[in-house]
Amino acid sequence: MKKLMLFLLSVCVVSPCFSQSEYAIDQIPAGLKSNANSVIRDMQTTVDMKDIDQVLIAVKKVVTVWNKNGDARAELAIHYDKSTVIQRIKGQVIDAYGKQIYKFSQSDFSDESAVSKGSLYVDYRVKYYSPQLISYPYTVVYEYELRNKQNLILPEWYPNPYADQSIEHSKYVFISKPEDEVRIQERNSPGKAEIQTTEKTKSYTWQMNNIAARKREPFAPDPDDYLPSVRIAAKQFSYYGHKGSYQNWEELGKWVYDDLIKNRQLLPESAINEVKALVNGINDEREKAKKIYEYVQKKTRYISVQIGIGGFQPMPAAEVQQLAYGDCKALVNYTQTLLKTVGIPSLYCVVNAGSTKKDIDPSFAGMEQGNHIILALPLKTDTVWLECTSSENPFGYLGDFTDDRTVFACTPEGGKILRTPKLSTAMNLLNTKATLQIDTLGNINGQLKTIHSGAQYDSNNNLIGQTKTEQLKLLKETYDIDNINFSDLELNQDKSLTPKTTTSLQLSIQKYAAKNNNLFYLELNLFNKTKTIPEMKNRTLKVYINRGYTDEDELIYQLPEGYKIESLPTNKQINSPFGSYTASLRIEGKTIVYHRKMILNDGSYPAAQFKEFSTFINDINAADHSRIVYKL
Repeated sequence: MKKLMLFLLSVCVVSPCFSQSEYAIDQIPAGLKSNANSVIRDMQTTVDMKDIDQVLIAVKKVVTVWNKNGDARAELAIHYDKSTVIQRIKGQVIDAYGKQIYKFSQSDFSDESAVSKGSLYVDYRVKYYSPQLISYPYTVVYEYELRNKQNLILPEWYPNPYADQSIEHSKYVFISKPEDEVRIQERNSPGKAEIQTTEKTKSYTWQMNNIAARKREPFAPDPDDYLPSVRIAAKQFSYYGHKGSYQNWEELGKWVYDDLIKNRQLLPESAINEVKALVNGINDEREKAKKIYEYVQKKTRYISVQIGIGGFQPMPAAEVQQLAYGDCKALVNYTQTLLKTVGIPSLYCVVNAGSTKKDIDPSFAGMEQGNHIILALPLKTDTVWLECTSSENPFGYLGDFTDDRTVFACTPEGGKILRTPKLSTAMNLLNTKATLQIDTLGNINGQLKTIHSGAQYDSNNNLIGQTKTEQLKLLKETYDIDNINFSDLELNQDKSLTPKTTTSLQLSIQKYAAKNNNLFYLELNLFNKTKTIPEMKNRTLKVYINRGYTDEDELIYQLPEGYKIESLPTNKQINSPFGSYTASLRIEGKTIVYHRKMILNDGSYPAAQFKEFSTFINDINAADHSRIVYKL
């Protein structure tokens, strides 16, 4: 559904004809060419909500592509399912002078299942078209119409979602009956709607013209924080035959619980007896919940099931008990039902999941804002959060997929906005220790031990369940050091309240200390170099650091007998509002001990501080490439 909503951002109204010459590239204002790989010439969206179960979407989109980097903007993917009918598609490709090269129709689109890996039942499909390879520049015109049998989720409007694309004209029209109640959220100054009311309709129109492309800015905030957009939600709605009414999170949460969840929490007597026996003799509420969570992890597996209302409604708990699989909704509902059986209350929570933190907007209720379900247990002493799709997560650990963001809890009393716990900079720790021997040819052999915790706890999850051979192959890709090889890997996960993953292994690197004449050059920071970020003039967006972390490294090098130091780097200390960095070394006989610690603070900083931030990071990068020079 999220993909469908993102796609509908680009929908536009159909006009019966147009003058081809108006799309000749010499008609494009000069200011729209700078920084642009493509230009939206005309993008219009008309959404006509004729009834709660009949929403017509008329689409037109005209885009000019300057080079191969803009080709992706000329492609079209229309997602559909049983609630969305594609009524018409046509289009054409025209050259730089506005002359038609060829036409295409719906039969030229590929039609594929939109099933992702790990999905079992999904009725989403996608029609996809990419223009044939032609010379640049070229322009593609799309015209199509959709009919939605639901109005729970209405298309949002983003006039200019891509940094490398400029906009000549973009228009969004929403039409409803005069008596229909809708909520409208205008974000980041898209302009006020022009409203026209007749006896039968009420229309809202937004438009923006001549929006220049912009340079991509590293460490930018969520686009929703700065891109103009419009969101619309209808009070009265229908979704796959389920009808309801809401104006806020409280009312929406009650509908979700009453209509979609409540009657899905029945279990057979045998399952009830099994779970009661499982926790028999355990008095502590937390320990009971942990026992049940681990039972679910061992019994079930995650698999996506999204058919019809199933996109929002979980499978019945009894089916999960029988089949031993389910998607996030089903596994949360099942776990909640098991907990309820032994008297432990919990909350079914909708979250916008992903490594980048994204809040559910407390000020504007809408089902389209979430893409995942997690479970909250409000125990007497604290609230425990559970990721029910993972067979590996420790009890109470969410990870960076859902930490530190607002979520929408669906309860019998109504919806509530809660916040998941934050994995702090100090908690997100990577500790690296290595003892390394360097021979007379500059080859390295030694032992490496790493401890990952906090948001870094599951950094090595891709190794779990793999063969030893595959694990060692994946490690080589992770470290990406020329001529490195690993052996004797041991991986252990501590799943306590402060979980951590420990890896221990042997390693070898051929000719790591590069030799030039009689001199050897040894870069001390072997494993954990910070990447540079480009400097940028005229920064416009805030500097956003999504998640802070702490990295601490201690590398002990044993140099060969008879070495003589030719040069040493100085110790380094850098402090800034963004964090801190220290690097130092000491020499004890033929032993060199290198210590490095970097702290990066999360947060949002003024655009004017970007230069200071880039200097901080790039100075660290320079220090990370410090080396000693010695000879034998």
